[in-house]
Amino acid sequence: MTLRGRWGRWCENGPVNDLPDRLRELLLDAGYTIDGVRERLGEVAATALSREETVPALRATRDGDLLGTLIRLWWLGVPVDAPAALPVAELAAAGLVTAEAGRIAATVHLQPWETGGYVVSDRKVRPGDPALRRDHVVGAGGASANLAQLVSRRPVERALDLGTGCGVQVLHLADRAREIVATDVNPRALELARLSWALSGIKGVDARQGSLFDPVADDRFDLIVANPPFVISPGGRFTYRESGFEADGFCRDLVRLAPRFLAPEGTCQLLANWLHVDGEDWRDRVGGWLTGTGCDGWVVQRDVQDPAEYVELWLRDAAEQGTPRYRELYDDWLGWFASMNVTGVGFGWITMHDSGSLDPVVRVEEFGQRVELPVGGYVDGVLDSITRAHRLADAELPGARLALADGVLEERIGPPGAEDPARIILRQTRGLRRSAQVGTVEAALAGVCDGEYPLDPLLAAIAELTGENLDDLRAKAPEALRPLIAEGFFHISTG
Repeated sequence: MTLRGRWGRWCENGPVNDLPDRLRELLLDAGYTIDGVRERLGEVAATALSREETVPALRATRDGDLLGTLIRLWWLGVPVDAPAALPVAELAAAGLVTAEAGRIAATVHLQPWETGGYVVSDRKVRPGDPALRRDHVVGAGGASANLAQLVSRRPVERALDLGTGCGVQVLHLADRAREIVATDVNPRALELARLSWALSGIKGVDARQGSLFDPVADDRFDLIVANPPFVISPGGRFTYRESGFEADGFCRDLVRLAPRFLAPEGTCQLLANWLHVDGEDWRDRVGGWLTGTGCDGWVVQRDVQDPAEYVELWLRDAAEQGTPRYRELYDDWLGWFASMNVTGVGFGWITMHDSGSLDPVVRVEEFGQRVELPVGGYVDGVLDSITRAHRLADAELPGARLALADGVLEERIGPPGAEDPARIILRQTRGLRRSAQVGTVEAALAGVCDGEYPLDPLLAAIAELTGENLDDLRAKAPEALRPLIAEGFFHISTG
């Protein structure tokens, strides 16, 4: 019997059995939480575990206490003596453990998550383990956390988690979406996602099987989130990471289709990979995906890998490094990239917003600096700045009341004792932490713009103090200030 058959009557049809609630209570009482596991392991073992090195964690949990045993069972995936506190017979009947002669082994990976809930997936694959099954369900990791940090915190009526996998994004959406639909092409993913939601106390999620938007053909959503199978490979060997689409076509099609399923003022946010092709600007490639969608868009490239780095990453991900087929798979993948003149693979965020504007704006940029987390706490403001700067007519700028954003500092760089600085830098200490080199006029405005006065009288005052021609300042203002508004150094006050 499948996990769904054993567990589904609890996850789908109401609490005819309270095992999920009892197991969650047991895990919490034992301290099997993010903080509890880190404290129990200690800094060295916890940090090693984040690199998938298990030996320090095994050493730290060999005392046989309940929390250490749970870590070994659910996270490290090693057999343990059955603790008296665990309802072993019920867990075995549900397909979550196997039991023999007083020893039990987990059939799934069960990890605490930062929301306070739990995420259930297939067991982690480590070097030396058997090959992945095609319908393998990967657990929550760096990409899952990345998307969760990106998604807007704005409350919504209806949300769609497209390609839910182990169900982790639902854990983040549950407190701000009244209705949640979660889809996946892999039926096993939906089985394990239901386990995640049940153990996290989340009810009422509408889980649907199918590819892309097929399961929600007639629906509209205020928020769509997706950590899709974005890996670019010669074939779709594993459904959790590869779509089988040609090159980066899956992410392209996802972006182009998404607007049809957004409600007015709806937002779609996803992670994606895209190709860097010799002789082509990657910004044109990805920006072209958004052209014609009718949505405002913001694309950020956070990382780029050369073809060899990329192949090595995903062969390690499937524990294929060191196997007999490693060299063959590596060579075939590189040859496939070479046939398309691929020079690298980019990774980043894509955010789309259906503002209803007849003049949508798309910004494509790259930055690798550390940003304030969660990005979702201010991502709506980022999009607002981009679109306001684009739509603000030159004739409207003199009457606009600008305010310096919180946390912007000024740096002046030059030789000691020099009368004038060689460079003036405005630097954000909040949000995306951008920096911009500016002129003396923009720096002067940064010192006086508080949203109280229109721009034009401020320019007049600066012209009088500096001796510059006011008409020249007015003519230069749109070109100088529009980028600073778009990048969030200045906000347009509406109060």
